Amino acid sequence: MIELGKIQKMVIVRRSKIGVYLNSKNDEIMEEILLPKNQVSNEMQLDDEIDVFVYKDSEDRLIATIKTPKITLGEIAMLRVVDITGIGAFLDWGLEKDLFLPFKEQLGKIREGDYYIVGLYIDKSERLCATMKISRLLEDQSPYKENDRVKGIIYSINKELGAFVAVDNKYHGLISSSEFLGACDYGDNVDVRVKQVKPDGKLELSFRKEAHNEIDDDSDKIYKKLRYRGGSINLNDKSSPNAIKLEFNMSKSAFKRAIGRLYKEQKINITEKGIELK
Repeated sequence: MIELGKIQKMVIVRRSKIGVYLNSKNDEIMEEILLPKNQVSNEMQLDDEIDVFVYKDSEDRLIATIKTPKITLGEIAMLRVVDITGIGAFLDWGLEKDLFLPFKEQLGKIREGDYYIVGLYIDKSERLCATMKISRLLEDQSPYKENDRVKGIIYSINKELGAFVAVDNKYHGLISSSEFLGACDYGDNVDVRVKQVKPDGKLELSFRKEAHNEIDDDSDKIYKKLRYRGGSINLNDKSSPNAIKLEFNMSKSAFKRAIGRLYKEQKINITEKGIELK
């Protein structure tokens, strides 16, 4: 069976003046698809099995290519806008025919030359199109559990909620605003820890290590900063979260845990003005 939008193995079944025709291996239905002449090498022979990507040409006919596109069905990628028209935008995905991004699948203002994170889907007319509405392409149930390390791409940022992550380009993930701390930006690839698997299966993510390890790291960071700053900093457990974030790029709760550790180890004093080395 020929699968639109995917890289697949196909067999050369016959030649013609315009290229070679391919069919899926062991496919009882003799559905043939053209690989254009300009992509046929001298080494290609009848009955050879080759890897091709299947999409539609400008006349909506199925066609094969040996080129590898920048995105395939079910994947997410950051693509550049090469043209904006009255019906939508067109993206460079590495093939002769640009990828269509309909108006209804856009989020915010689109500008030519800029890069946007999109997913690839098949529309009602059986055409491959791009969408910026990544969330609907992601799954809730992942194989991950608490404290697993995962990788993903940030596809949306909400100042109140945090950064939305497509884990493995497949699963829902969120770095909460308290954890995000402005450490990354839209389109960044991240390596994070699963902080919690929510009841609905979605993943709550964190840049930080497990609690017992992050206290060690935070304490060491604060201690080194104190030494660098001459032994004192005008911040303590009563300081504002924004001031702590600006100085240490950590949440207030993490800061309080860390200075508590340093105080118990008798490395610092906590005063009304801030903290200082003993």
